[in-house]
Amino acid sequence: MRTTVGIIGAGPAGLFLSHLLHLRGIDSVVLERRDRGHCEARQRAGVVEHGPAAALRAAGVGDRLDREGSVHEGIELRFGGRGHRIDFRALTGRDVVLYAQTEIVKDLIARRLADGGDLRFEAEATAIEDVAEDGAARPRIRFTRGGREEVLDCEHVVACDGFHGIGRAALPADRVRTFAKTYPFSWLGILADAAPACEELVYARHERGFALYSMRSAEVSRLYLQVPNGTDPAEWPHERIWAELDARLAVDGADARPNRGPITDVGVTPMRSFVTEPMRHGRLLLAGDAAHIVPPTGAKGLNLALHDVILLSEALHAWHGGDPGPLDRYSETALRRVWRAEHFSYWMTTLLHPDPEASPFEDRLQLSHLEHIAASRAAAGSLAENYTGIPEP
Repeated sequence: MRTTVGIIGAGPAGLFLSHLLHLRGIDSVVLERRDRGHCEARQRAGVVEHGPAAALRAAGVGDRLDREGSVHEGIELRFGGRGHRIDFRALTGRDVVLYAQTEIVKDLIARRLADGGDLRFEAEATAIEDVAEDGAARPRIRFTRGGREEVLDCEHVVACDGFHGIGRAALPADRVRTFAKTYPFSWLGILADAAPACEELVYARHERGFALYSMRSAEVSRLYLQVPNGTDPAEWPHERIWAELDARLAVDGADARPNRGPITDVGVTPMRSFVTEPMRHGRLLLAGDAAHIVPPTGAKGLNLALHDVILLSEALHAWHGGDPGPLDRYSETALRRVWRAEHFSYWMTTLLHPDPEASPFEDRLQLSHLEHIAASRAAAGSLAENYTGIPEP
């Protein structure tokens, strides 16, 4: 079996890359170890930056994003019993769209299949090899499907297979550098069948810990609480969750409690930052979580993945047209945005989460910085610029 670009992983990165390559006349095969139903049900982040939203529209897969997504022109920072709105549109002229990653995956799968795309579910990639052919080394993916091993010969392999996939592990260990940070807290996240009580996301810094008020739709709320690492969700009965959300989201002189409803999902997410350099070795390229992880505070994980594959589609098109330059620069170019997003996510995380190991001095510095953002148009503008997405140069 042979294709031009072998893509491992049918998340938004792998699927969007396959679609973008199709639009440029480049064939691909997507291998995904899970079944289609699993891919279309995975709950992930749902904030789409201004640039990736425009790219989805331009690629013809933005109809449902525009019809069902919720445009957000700002967020609220809540601390000290007060709320402070950061107006993205006024500060940057841009906005973001709240649209679940699950729905993006559904849209892309449907479009690829309608276009005759080769998506192979329940096909687990087991090895990436170099095979000598006509005096050159070409990559090959070994995978198992239906209990049988098969091989896929490619011009290039793009690993969009996440943090635990085989793509990053296939890079030569002596040529790779990794950078990592773990945080002394996690997020307890819930989905609740309750209409959101606010129109925009609320990021709350409270002495008891951080809370985030988000939403999935007009009928479903997505909420998070800062909890210690190693927390067992069983330690948090539903009444305790609601009481803690009420306390952390409180506003002086107003009823700011979230609407309550049946909790349909509870999970704990550790907070970590991770970067692999380089994101390319020969004809093996990494994109998305295979190359970098960010804490979810800055809403950057999905967006970095989409930016990676937008770059890759352009670079692979140039390579097949005889210009290797953009592909040679892919890692360097992608990493500039990655490190900007890593810093912003780190900054948002350390700004809004009381550190259980911090001194009273550091707590006061956090509050002073938040007051500065609330009072300074320049400081608020920097937050807005990074949150909505730094434009391409």
